[in-house]
Amino acid sequence: MTVRNRVLILVAAVAVLAAVGLASVLHASARADRRDHTQAGGPRVTPGTVTLKDSGRLVFRNMAWGPHRDELTSVPAADPGGPRTASGLKCLRFYAASGTGVCLQAVHGPLSDTYRALILDARLRTVDRYDVPGIPSRARVSPTGHFATWTAFVGGDSYAGTDFSTRAAVVDTRSGKLIPSLETFRIVRDGHPYRAADVNFWGVTFADDDRTFYATLATRGHTHLVRGDLRARTVTTVHENVECPSLSPDGTRIAYKKRVEGLPKDAPWRLYVLDLRTMRETPLAEPRSVDDQAVWRDARTVVYALPGDYGADLYEVPADGSGRPRRIGPAAVSPAYLP
Repeated sequence: MTVRNRVLILVAAVAVLAAVGLASVLHASARADRRDHTQAGGPRVTPGTVTLKDSGRLVFRNMAWGPHRDELTSVPAADPGGPRTASGLKCLRFYAASGTGVCLQAVHGPLSDTYRALILDARLRTVDRYDVPGIPSRARVSPTGHFATWTAFVGGDSYAGTDFSTRAAVVDTRSGKLIPSLETFRIVRDGHPYRAADVNFWGVTFADDDRTFYATLATRGHTHLVRGDLRARTVTTVHENVECPSLSPDGTRIAYKKRVEGLPKDAPWRLYVLDLRTMRETPLAEPRSVDDQAVWRDARTVVYALPGDYGADLYEVPADGSGRPRRIGPAAVSPAYLP
């Protein structure tokens, strides 16, 4: 092959690669542009006032394409698939209780994104803000509204594998005092003090006494449900193979995702409920893998997100293992019920 032919082949290859790159950029740009326009057949979303004191409402992050994508929206809890009222406030993760909210946001920079947590009052006004050290993953507010928590990935970006690191923070919303990481708490494992370099915490959920919480502790390839004490700054292992716990309204049960042997590595979970008094596990009637921290709609029903056409859809299933899952809201994630 002559030098001239080699040069021509090289030029042609460069041209093909440039064309592929341009096509990819144009496709991504077109998709991003479509997200800014309302999709036919999607939920109706209109701007309005959203507060965290509207009893009987459901507030969540709207995922439907259009000008209000990623905004907190509100619907009647009895009609979660109905028309939505958009607040104008965008959040990646959200939760609320007793008129206090936590909103985890991305701050887009010229080279990379950073993240922050906003503590919100009942009118969605920012009361405090805190830096978040990585990609936001979970958020909760205590039943009293006095504490908020968030989990972020500080290494890796998925719970499905083993190569990740998380950091779980807790803040007193009254004083503003922040506990940047639960890793500073004393760990009691199987009745003995425990320390390890690979400890990770995530998925905090609060009891209503402003002291007790539950979370996932991961170490040496195993996950544990831990009961925490905010005053004593301790956590104690309770049960194995529990991730993203969610405490029931009466404080007696934990809804969680459990790794089940034999499932794919990238979809290893099933939803369960653990009775804290008997330690009896009940598998729920959702056959798909759920990578979410479920929310209790009431004492009988849990709500969670699964992948959907616009990112995620909300589903509900009975908490006693009966029935079947039911989709209750398309293009939605991070729900919070306002009693």
